[in-house]
Amino acid sequence: MFFDLSLAPQQLRSAVDQLFQSGMLLAGIDYPLFLMTLYHAPAPRTPPKGEAVVRIAASVAPFSPLRRELYEHIKVGGEVADCYFEAVPSSEDSRVPVMRDFDEMVAALWAKGVFYGIDSGVVRAMIASGKAERITVARALPPQPGRDAQLVEVSQGIHRNDAPRERSNGRLDLLSFKNRFPQVKKHARLLYKLPSVPGLPGFALDGAVLPPPPPLEVELATVAGEGTAVERCSDGEFLVAAMEGYLNIDEQGKISIGNKIVSREGVSSRTTGNLKLRAAYEEYGEVQEQRELDGSDITIHGHVYGRLHSQGGTILLHSNLVGGTAVSEQGDIRVDGVASGAVIQTRNGEVRLARAESCVISGTRVVIEHASNCDIIADEVVIEMALGCAVAARTIRIGSAGARKQVELRAFPLVPDLSLLEEKIAGSVARAAQYGQMQRKRQQEIDAIAQLPEVRSYLTLAGQLRRGELVLQPAQQAPYDKLAARIAPVLKEVARLRVEVKQSEILQAQMLSLAEDGRVQRAATAGQSRCWLGLVDGDTIVRSMVVPPGQVKVYDLGPKEIKALLHSAIPVTQMVFADSSGSLDWTYSPPPLDPV
Repeated sequence: MFFDLSLAPQQLRSAVDQLFQSGMLLAGIDYPLFLMTLYHAPAPRTPPKGEAVVRIAASVAPFSPLRRELYEHIKVGGEVADCYFEAVPSSEDSRVPVMRDFDEMVAALWAKGVFYGIDSGVVRAMIASGKAERITVARALPPQPGRDAQLVEVSQGIHRNDAPRERSNGRLDLLSFKNRFPQVKKHARLLYKLPSVPGLPGFALDGAVLPPPPPLEVELATVAGEGTAVERCSDGEFLVAAMEGYLNIDEQGKISIGNKIVSREGVSSRTTGNLKLRAAYEEYGEVQEQRELDGSDITIHGHVYGRLHSQGGTILLHSNLVGGTAVSEQGDIRVDGVASGAVIQTRNGEVRLARAESCVISGTRVVIEHASNCDIIADEVVIEMALGCAVAARTIRIGSAGARKQVELRAFPLVPDLSLLEEKIAGSVARAAQYGQMQRKRQQEIDAIAQLPEVRSYLTLAGQLRRGELVLQPAQQAPYDKLAARIAPVLKEVARLRVEVKQSEILQAQMLSLAEDGRVQRAATAGQSRCWLGLVDGDTIVRSMVVPPGQVKVYDLGPKEIKALLHSAIPVTQMVFADSSGSLDWTYSPPPLDPV
């Protein structure tokens, strides 16, 4: 029995079906080759150049009804076919052998609708054993799934290095990682799309094809974020970096590259360790106790318990700052949640808080909605409600002020130390007086010279000649010239004294102008110190505090120095207000200076 390979498998199956339906069987069948030819061969088949047929069985033989009775216990259900091999007693009729045959089993199963999946090895072994047992004689072939498309990392540069950071002295910093947020170069390949591979079909017992599930596809465009691009090259499809920067992966798995570092794991000894960054940083987790984060622009969405330090950017906290520190060298600080037991300082920027409790706060400008038991120092302070706080600033504006647990509110409007300016004013006035005295002295010298008889006569005669009231005769000219020669040195001295008088007048006016400018500046500087309390509801004390002279800003002090300044009696203060009710609108007015 041969199969013509030029025929399609469907044609061969139809021919085999007709053969089995006619009561015949295939004796000496090569069952694996039989299945391979009927179901795994492509269609249509092209006959090879050599042999165009394949041997399937030794012969075609009849399948008698009596022999069919040996296979009545075949049961087909779902994806398996079972057969109970009962013990067949010896028969006196020699025409009915008691041994079952695999070739007959194939034909019997075909008649039951089982065209595929007979386990030839198991069936042959069962027949040879002669045991009485129910076994599975055929099983459907399930489809074999293919391989889903995958995104594979191809750049080693995107991997973190959590080894301890090496300090400049060669020692290892066990609290910091070496490279927690690596940078990638422009045009660096980040991901490679590994294409999907289709699965292999399966076959049911009746020979029906069971298609495999389609493999899942993935597109690089779905994970390509800002700063990345998809490139299709001869060696595959890649996600590449369109710029140099830090790699970030959002909650949806989208990859982007930018100048900002985005983290979602929090800052702790287990995740990032201490961080010292040169880029903007955004953290969605928490910053744990004793952890340090040093960067530029810092945004934290979780709670902060550690220390934040910005070299020159904004610190933005969307949650709470508890027992931690936020310091910015050049930039603003904003806390949307509650700041409790924290230190918040900016040397040049605004601090804006929703609620502060038991904190030390300093900055160029401080704005708080509700402050309780805080030490605050700034150039300008604006608080809607302050209870039991110590506040020092050039300009203080509090909507509602009061005590907290028997601790009164203390406000210290910072008044300037005008001593240096007053010294300059006094010095200008004194020099103006000196110039006035010199002016009077020189004028007295001029008047004394003018009273000399010979000088007075010459001046009178010269005046008459100049006005044309007198005309000298030739005989009078020589005596007049001699008189003028004698008087010339005296007149020269008078001219010099007149120049000094004029210079003294100019210098005196300049000194008086400087003194007046100093008075205006003194009044303007003093007027910048103000304290406004809209409603006093509890023990409140307001004392003006003189700012010590110097280049260092008073709000650039450390936390301990701020506490010492606000809670000690060392600074020079003057009582302005002390009451438990009412309001206050006070502007500093320095003592008047002596008139010029």
